[in-house]
Amino acid sequence: MPKVVRRGYHKEDEHEFKGEEKEKLEKAAYELYFLLNQGYHIKHAATFIGNHYMFSERQRLALVRSISSYEDCKNRLCKQITKSDDINTVHVDGFNTIITLEVALSGCPIFRSLDGTIRDLAGLRGNYRIIDKTEKAVHLICKWLVSKEIKEVNFYFDSPVSNSGRLANLVNEIASIYEIQAQTCVIPEVDQTLEKLANVITSDAIILNKCISWINMNADIIEQMNVVWEVSICSKILYENTIWA
Repeated sequence: MPKVVRRGYHKEDEHEFKGEEKEKLEKAAYELYFLLNQGYHIKHAATFIGNHYMFSERQRLALVRSISSYEDCKNRLCKQITKSDDINTVHVDGFNTIITLEVALSGCPIFRSLDGTIRDLAGLRGNYRIIDKTEKAVHLICKWLVSKEIKEVNFYFDSPVSNSGRLANLVNEIASIYEIQAQTCVIPEVDQTLEKLANVITSDAIILNKCISWINMNADIIEQMNVVWEVSICSKILYENTIWA
């Protein structure tokens, strides 16, 4: 039996992403967005702003994962597929999608980013273990695929990450219950593979910038869930721009 774990849990989050701290993050997000649109590199700009507000590492990471430049958002939104009528096969960034759903199911903070994707702060760092939320996360993915009448799916897992093979086997087992034709690929360079494909399911910013087209599956799934702690620090930016209307 997998151990009961709150994926992405940090006790400081209750303070760092609510109340006055969240208000500071919203102001900082607006400032970061401005600097990115002036051509500043996100790492340098986020460091400058993070130092100004004396943010923690997790608050800085939330900024970086939530905010992108106008051009990057426009490029991603132009490639986003919103109707699945003509889609036969999709390509899923396995760890990226499953971990975010695990974090949401754990009641830990997830972030609605400026490009519309849902991101988390969990991070891999080469280590992963199956927890009590993993099966439910995979079931949610399979139910979504069935609801969109998508019969073929390729899941990609990073082979250097621990337990990637075990997770791939679990995905195959659950997909078979739903009669989905699933193929799991445990490979060294998932990002480089997905960057060249269409119908990609991920929230990875670099992949979104380079892939042919993508689907915002996790945002769709999470909108139907009642167990999430969703944080948005983009409201002022969204209010003043029409690209997302």
